[in-house]
Amino acid sequence: MDKSTNSKPALSVQTIVLLAVTWAVLALLFFLLFSATPPGQDRPFWYSLGTWIFEQVSYFTAFLLCLRNWLSRQIVSGRNVWTCIGLGMLSYFIGNLFFFLWEDIFGLQPDVSPGDIFYVLTYALLIVGMLLAVTARRLNLEIWQWGIVTLIAALGIVLAWFISSRTASEVQRPSLTGGYSGASPVVLLAQAPPSQQHPAILLNAVAQQPVPALPAPKPEPEVSKAPEWAQQAVEFLAPAKPFFDWFYIISDILLLILAATLLLAFWGGRFAQSWRMIAAAAACLYVADIWFKYATNTSSEYQSGSLPEVFWIFSGVLFGIGAALEYDVSSRSRRSAGRRRAT
Repeated sequence: MDKSTNSKPALSVQTIVLLAVTWAVLALLFFLLFSATPPGQDRPFWYSLGTWIFEQVSYFTAFLLCLRNWLSRQIVSGRNVWTCIGLGMLSYFIGNLFFFLWEDIFGLQPDVSPGDIFYVLTYALLIVGMLLAVTARRLNLEIWQWGIVTLIAALGIVLAWFISSRTASEVQRPSLTGGYSGASPVVLLAQAPPSQQHPAILLNAVAQQPVPALPAPKPEPEVSKAPEWAQQAVEFLAPAKPFFDWFYIISDILLLILAATLLLAFWGGRFAQSWRMIAAAAACLYVADIWFKYATNTSSEYQSGSLPEVFWIFSGVLFGIGAALEYDVSSRSRRSAGRRRAT
């Protein structure tokens, strides 16, 4: 007899789901209460630390739950699927370590940090894991279901293109005086008709012209807290920014398509509940990434920690819930099959 079949987990699936939902609600409340800051002020360090802890706990817990699925021989959807998803959660956890170190400890705002290398691994592993889940199941989608997948893919592509094309640029509005709002009185008078160019008017215009102020002293450059090797790493990775930008966009679109396909492929089946959570997790990851791309493209002084970034935490929580539900339903189905054979 296989002892692992009758062994009970330390925490029931109901307890795991309840703890995960509680963690997500606490994270949402934390963002709602403390994410707003007065204009011109940076978010405090304790807030950045809090958001980082919420993310790290959610993704590391998801990794442990996926690892449990990989160790179990009862997982119906395949151990390789959960190996890829679990390693993706671990890669995201490590990437967050580097991101927090470079941004909040060293005080750098790099376009590309060493954490992006692990984020790339996260997307690659998640895509492979979800592809294995899709190919392992015979897809018998109807025409209207393929239509939904196509529509979601088109919307995702259009939204990603629109967001990526946005840039932070200052728009100069024309003045009500026909474009001469910034000119001096002498220039305005010189541009006036000859009948209005009287010497007295010219002297009065010169007298009223404001005296140019002395240039303000340049502030002394701030001394960076980052070690030299950290700055060199940023400079080394900076040329790769276009690659990372396009990789994230394409990966988000692929994850959205795979999430929609999984949602429809497992709809109504015995394992539908767990894969609905995985699809929702991928969708949350897409929402958070798209927001971050939009915010960084439209503002050169964007600070991490805005309210939509809570979807990153929701994504880790949902991946963990999906893994827990998959383990539970696989264990129950195998126990039921064993009882039928015994009778």
